[in-house]
Amino acid sequence: MEFAPDYRHMVDVMQNRRPARLPLYEHIISSKVMERILGTSFAELEEGTSEDQVEFFRQYCRFFREMTYDTVSFEVCVTEILPGHGAIMGGRPGPIQNREDFERYPWSDLPRLYWEKATPRFDALCRNIPPGMKAIGGIGNGVFEISEDLVGFEYLSYMQADDPELFRGLYQTIGNLLVELWKSFLERYSEHFIVCRMGDDLGFKTAPLLRPSTIQAHIIPQYKRVIDLIHGYNRPFLWHSCGCIFDIMEDVISIGLDGKHSNENTIAPFDRWIEMYSNRIGLLGGIDLDILCQCKPQEVYELVLEEGRSFRSKARGYALGSGNSIPDYVPTEGYL
Repeated sequence: MEFAPDYRHMVDVMQNRRPARLPLYEHIISSKVMERILGTSFAELEEGTSEDQVEFFRQYCRFFREMTYDTVSFEVCVTEILPGHGAIMGGRPGPIQNREDFERYPWSDLPRLYWEKATPRFDALCRNIPPGMKAIGGIGNGVFEISEDLVGFEYLSYMQADDPELFRGLYQTIGNLLVELWKSFLERYSEHFIVCRMGDDLGFKTAPLLRPSTIQAHIIPQYKRVIDLIHGYNRPFLWHSCGCIFDIMEDVISIGLDGKHSNENTIAPFDRWIEMYSNRIGLLGGIDLDILCQCKPQEVYELVLEEGRSFRSKARGYALGSGNSIPDYVPTEGYL
């Protein structure tokens, strides 16, 4: 098939307009999956020299082009550079447990640490984006995920009960950090990134991970600061958040959300997202990850044709893809 990528289809989705043809979108695709499909080993090059990174992104972008995407998805995560990080994965507390920890944490050094890691990657990516394509992504990790990594999920609850002012200050400081990082990112790379996104998993199967009132008081105000900054550069904001987050969707829409990604059929069928929100925001995904893992390739093919047509006919701004991402355990045949 002769395929000509055109990032404007994804712009239409994010402006909640029906694109001329259905674009594809994935939040993350494992580079190991890419290697298996391209028949080329390149994943380890991302951590190598500047020349290695250029080659990594040449293959990375080639994958998206050959798989008929109109955009390349990429972000550099904040949690990767946080001193003492790792609590987001569970099993231990993070480096900030009390006010003393908070005050001695090297907040002012974090932007330097971030850009030392991120600049060569973003530069190499932008050099390799194919004609007709743009990138989607930016500063990886959202407000809540960073707080999980700095404190630990269960320890956040202790902090909120024991020192409410510290809890409030933590989120304000994380917001300050993200605003500073996003401002630098937009100044440097907004020409290449046509959609800016934040991944911040706020829910699990039955409810948000925090009380809606806590999210409304401490997290959403920091979202607004970032969204206002992104909109100031005339870029739409895409929010990826897993879990049952219906209790806070209206709050996030009210501060300028342009598009939403991530869905699980065990929480709600994608048609519910369309029914509730498609008249106001773009919707991306729709195909439950379990289907790609569990069903035979022909079953996946037939289901995607059926559901993709249905979702496209009901939603104005829609891009088809998995409801989450393509990690390395997804069968190659299921993804293809």
